[in-house]
Amino acid sequence: MSISKVLLPELDAEIKTTRLTLERVPKKPDYVPHPKSMPMGKLAAHVAQLTEFGLTILTTPELDFANRKFAPLQFESGEQVAKELEKGAAQLRSALEKVPDSAWTEHWKLAFGGKPIFEGERFLAYRAMFLNHLVHHRAQLGVYLRLNDVAVPATYGPSADDRMGF
Repeated sequence: MSISKVLLPELDAEIKTTRLTLERVPKKPDYVPHPKSMPMGKLAAHVAQLTEFGLTILTTPELDFANRKFAPLQFESGEQVAKELEKGAAQLRSALEKVPDSAWTEHWKLAFGGKPIFEGERFLAYRAMFLNHLVHHRAQLGVYLRLNDVAVPATYGPSADDRMGF
């Protein structure tokens, strides 16, 4: 079985949970749990757009943020950012299906103005810079939901809001 085929079910599961989380984000785009925190609307939009970053990792040898700007998504609603996630996830999934095993060990670089932020194998970039990044920010959104009395969806098991009899 190819590496990509092994990774597809994981991507599907993470996107499903992320969609459920984004759908629950209330229309409180300026809410912050702490002055150093990102506003909820900006964080939700960032999460929704991370699939574009994942696609870049799979389809290019490098990314220099000084040379490529990602147009920020403007938060309107949880449903809107969830739809954006789904659009990006479809493109990412299609690209992931096509990555040959040999491409996973190719060098990939993330930089800003030529200064490296990450350099390593594409597999590590995909997992650490994209997938773990997605999970990290989704977890942050879970805290924001909890602090706003919004039910947090189950992730890798039931949440405190699930009534599954555990």
